[in-house]
Amino acid sequence: MHRNTKHRMKIYKSGAHLAATFLIILAPFLFLLFFSRIEKLAVSNLFSDVFVSIIRLFVAYLIAAFLAWLLATTFYKGKRSHIVLPIFDILQSFPTFAILPLAVHFWGQTDSTVIFFLVLTIIWPILFSVLSSLKLARHDWEEAAEIYHLTGINYFKKFIWPLSIPGLVTGSIIGLGEGWGAIVATEIIVNLPAGLGGFFQSHVQSTTITVFGILGLLIIVFSINKLIWTPLLDASHRLMEE
Repeated sequence: MHRNTKHRMKIYKSGAHLAATFLIILAPFLFLLFFSRIEKLAVSNLFSDVFVSIIRLFVAYLIAAFLAWLLATTFYKGKRSHIVLPIFDILQSFPTFAILPLAVHFWGQTDSTVIFFLVLTIIWPILFSVLSSLKLARHDWEEAAEIYHLTGINYFKKFIWPLSIPGLVTGSIIGLGEGWGAIVATEIIVNLPAGLGGFFQSHVQSTTITVFGILGLLIIVFSINKLIWTPLLDASHRLMEE
């Protein structure tokens, strides 16, 4: 099973496919260069703002994905799930922005505040997507796990982890989609000078720069999805079909 998994999780079909995908990822950088020349913006500052926001979002995603997967795999079935899952459902319905003032009180106007808020934004789509994947497990797969006496680490490695991959990928796409919107708003509210929020806030009087900035952000999100998440999603679906 482990040997076949490596083959199934091949996300790029050919060298040409990989090359075409990397050309797509160059699109936002070329656009940012064009944007900076047209609007006479400092290229280093523009790239720095984009990089800072991406790092904040990436750190928050790693924390959210780990916590979501851990919680989902721990409570997806059994008596505890009947108690814990309704609590998760209530928590994910709570307006996240209501917690932001509390985070600012504890951590101030810092990266920690932004990352904490992003974790709360990203974690729920991943958590419930992984839960859905685990609950849709076929009965014969569970029987096979019992027959081969999979327990402990082997149970998580050979049964839970492969089964949770589609939900993890799908939830990541949804969660990061919400995260991109949340990071700009959060950076503006927390009033951090660096990042996309600071960029938009400093050029709020210029409609042209704002429009170009939004377009650039959309290109970045599209490129990341095409480079990483679309191939991973296709590979995870092939894995489950086989």
